[in-house]
Amino acid sequence: MSEKEFIIRKPDDWHLHLRDGEMLASVIKHSAANFERAIIMPNLVPPVVTTDDAIAYKERINQVIPPGMSFQPLMTLYLTEATKTSDIKRGVDLGVVTALKLYPAGATTNSENGVKEFGNVYSILEFMAEVDIPLLVHGEVTDPEIDIFDREAVFIERVLDPLRKRIPELRIVMEHITTKDAVDYVIKGGPNIAATVTTHHLIINRNAYLAGGIRPHYYCLPVAKRETHRMALRSAVCSGNEKFFLGTDSAPHLDGAKENACGCAGIYTSVNTLSCLAHVFEDENALEKLEGFVSVHGPSFYKLPVNSGLLKFRKLSEPLSYPEKIRIGNDQVTVFDPGFPLFWSYETVDKEEV
Repeated sequence: MSEKEFIIRKPDDWHLHLRDGEMLASVIKHSAANFERAIIMPNLVPPVVTTDDAIAYKERINQVIPPGMSFQPLMTLYLTEATKTSDIKRGVDLGVVTALKLYPAGATTNSENGVKEFGNVYSILEFMAEVDIPLLVHGEVTDPEIDIFDREAVFIERVLDPLRKRIPELRIVMEHITTKDAVDYVIKGGPNIAATVTTHHLIINRNAYLAGGIRPHYYCLPVAKRETHRMALRSAVCSGNEKFFLGTDSAPHLDGAKENACGCAGIYTSVNTLSCLAHVFEDENALEKLEGFVSVHGPSFYKLPVNSGLLKFRKLSEPLSYPEKIRIGNDQVTVFDPGFPLFWSYETVDKEEV
C-alpha cells in the first residue's frame, strides 16, 4: 500500500447509542455500514435493566439492520441498586449480556435511574468479577458543588480508585474519557482497566461549544475540556497503547431537542467517524496505529476475536461530501462537523483483493 492507501481489519464501536423506534430505524444503517460490532448503551426510556429487556431491544435492533449488512449488537444492562445477580448470570449464560453500565444518577441523558449510593452495588460488582463480565462506567461525579470540568478527576479519586482497590479482579472500562487525569490513571492501572475515547473528544476542546456563542451541536457529556486534555487523549490513542480503544459515544438527538434553552447532550458522529479518525491519526503521523485503536484493542480487552473483514482506506484529492443533516420524521439530526475537510474514503474489500 502507498501512503495514500492502507487496509485495516473491520472496526468495532465499543460505545454506541442507537435509541429506539423511528430514531433507531433511521440511524442504524450508519453504524452497520462502518462497524462489525457495537456495545449498545442501555439508557433508553425505560432503561434496559433486565436480560428480558436486552433480548427485546436486541430483537428490535436486528429487525432494522439493512439487508446485506453484517452488524452485531453487543447488549448491556443498566446497573441499578435493584439489579439481581441471578439475572446477570442468566444474561451471560444466554450469550445476550456483554457488560453492565454504571451511570451515576443524573450524570447524563436518561440516567435518573442510575446508582445513587455505590455501597449498595458492591455485592453486584463482586459477582461480576466472579463471572468475569466487564463494568462500563460513566466516570463523573454529579455533586452540584463540583465544577463540571473537574467531575471526571474527582470520580477517579472518590469512586473509581476505591472501587478498584476493593475489587481488583473486576474488569472496568472507563467510558469516553476526556482528561489527562483519566489517561494517566488508565495507563498506570494494570491489566483490568481500559478506556474508550470518542472521535469528537479527539477533535474538539471546550472552545468549540463556548467561544463566540453557544453551539449546542458540540455539547456532550462528559463535556470537552481544555486543549491540554485533548492533546493528552491524542497522544494516548496514537501511541498504540492497547488500553485505549474507540467508543464513539455517537448519540443522536433531534435538532428540536438540541437547539433550545436546555439542549440535550450528545453528538452524532456515526456517519463520518472513520474519515475523521483517519484525519486525526494522519495529523499525528500515526496512521499505522489506527487499526489497533479501532479494530484490535477493544476485542482484546473484551476477550473476543478480531473481525475477519477488511476495510481499505484511500486518500482522495478532493474532499468527501457527507450529509449535514439526517431526516427523522418531521425533524432532523445534525451530523458532527469536525471543522475541517475530510479526504479519507474507505470501502470493504475481500481478502483476495489484498
